[in-house]
Amino acid sequence: MATAAPHVAPIRWLVGTELIRARKEARLSVAKAAALTGINSPKIGHMENGRQQQTEEDITTLLSAYGADARSIGRLIELSARVEEANWWKPWSDVVDTWFSSFVGLERVADREFAYERDAVPGLLQTPEYATALTERSMLVRADRVQRVVDFRMARAERLTEAGRPLRLHTVITSWALEVAIGTREVRRAQLEHLIRMADLPNVTIQILRPEDGIPAVHIGKFTLLSFNATSQLCYIQLLDDALYYYDEQRLRTYQHGVSDLERVAASPERSVELIRKML
Repeated sequence: MATAAPHVAPIRWLVGTELIRARKEARLSVAKAAALTGINSPKIGHMENGRQQQTEEDITTLLSAYGADARSIGRLIELSARVEEANWWKPWSDVVDTWFSSFVGLERVADREFAYERDAVPGLLQTPEYATALTERSMLVRADRVQRVVDFRMARAERLTEAGRPLRLHTVITSWALEVAIGTREVRRAQLEHLIRMADLPNVTIQILRPEDGIPAVHIGKFTLLSFNATSQLCYIQLLDDALYYYDEQRLRTYQHGVSDLERVAASPERSVELIRKML
């Protein structure tokens, strides 16, 4: 199933999608789930669409009725408790669109991220100077807000180096994206050097996709897969001024196959670093 950016707290929305998934896997309607758990149908509906906070008690009651094991229940309870953590972006609310705030909120609590980028260096790996040059070209950002957008992007990138639970990032970037004239030659060189440093982190994997490597099965623009607690997953596709979120199993499998194919066709992480060095 695809949906536009959720208009509720992103964690409540994500927990709600997991409740829907678990109920459907148990082959239960909302009415049958209500009869089985004693939680009325309207409340189940509000919890599933994220318009009501899902309590630990309600999550346990519903998932137990759906046949989930204790580990799965515990993971969803843990995720539901991270609502405030997902609101980290609010100091930048003046420059973060609603459809993007949902994504960066979910990204903050994700364990892993796969990002495919055809046209530019992914935001998590940009230098301030490269981000400035790129943002100055955007028709969606006012000139007096460029610095705020860049500051926000740098704050978002801190997720890769935070202590304790850094985000594990795997990205495939086209060689063309690294050759596009964004900023001065010095800016681009510094960006390439930054990629080499970031690729040395144990939680960051970078692969370069070149025309001579062949044609991958993925013939679309950029997309991102976020993984949570080693169980939940969603696909994010950014449009010009909005975004789509895919979370149904069939669509996710399609993108998972796309990820596997991109990883297969692109240069290995070691070879990719060598290729970046040759671009300096």
